[in-house]
Amino acid sequence: MKKNIMFLALAAIGFAGCNGGFKQDPSGLLYDIHSEKSSTKIKQGDFVSAYLVIKNDADSVIYNAYDGGQPQYLVAEAAQFKGDMMDGLKLVGEGDSVTFKIVADSLFKGGQPRPDKFKSSKYVVYDLKIEKVIPKGKLTDEVFQRTISTYIKGQVDAVKKQEPAKIQKYIADNKLNVAKTDSGLYYVINKQGTGAVIAPGDTAVVNYTGKLLNGKVFDSNIKAEAVKGGLQQIEMRPFQPIRFPVGQQQVIAGWDQGLQLLNKGAKATFIIPSALGYGERGNQVIPGNAPLVFEVELIDIVHPKK
Repeated sequence: MKKNIMFLALAAIGFAGCNGGFKQDPSGLLYDIHSEKSSTKIKQGDFVSAYLVIKNDADSVIYNAYDGGQPQYLVAEAAQFKGDMMDGLKLVGEGDSVTFKIVADSLFKGGQPRPDKFKSSKYVVYDLKIEKVIPKGKLTDEVFQRTISTYIKGQVDAVKKQEPAKIQKYIADNKLNVAKTDSGLYYVINKQGTGAVIAPGDTAVVNYTGKLLNGKVFDSNIKAEAVKGGLQQIEMRPFQPIRFPVGQQQVIAGWDQGLQLLNKGAKATFIIPSALGYGERGNQVIPGNAPLVFEVELIDIVHPKK
């Protein structure tokens, strides 16, 4: 009996050493709680607001909620597989910080392709800082949803108020000599083109790179910039100039307005407030209420045929 106990103890030490001090819960999830401030833990059905950072085995960041300055929102639900992050939420509470390691094969299954940065990763690593927990408890669904909506609106309003200061800081930090349109678009023409500026109805042929204010590249049709920015699935991108009619609301308002300041061959920097970009909702890669920076080159102007 003593030999068995000793063997198990040595095995546990070895396991912890291989995983950098991570513990394992009964579901098989690896976790490391860095800061434990709450004695009340998250329960199934609770609303959770958390800053989330997703990394691969090599500590390369794939997603960072801090980029947008606002947390992710979720409702704690039943685990979908063994070692699901949902199993780990019951270990933490409001104010806590934790890292989860989730087996990559459990997430990328059923023929779902792995992103480039997870090709050789055994784990997907989630760093969470739990900002707010709203317990479901005995609240009715109506009261629960209203409480959540009030909280989220407060968060959104706070981010909106910070946006002008963030834009001004970016301009000052990068020593940009900007002009500003009446709508609030900031721009710098880095290289003058030739001929008349593009007009509504003309087709713009454009190269571009899009960034958040912290410099993180979220899109580019220039291969060198996409590689430098660490974009995913490089091999699936065409890397050619995009074409679209200007002034037809086929792109965000900041582009429609900014391009009409340029002529053929011009290069410019647009600093686009969220109201002229993707607004409160954002999209899959752009956080809500995020100001954007675009480096654009108007390669050609194609006039409509008469």
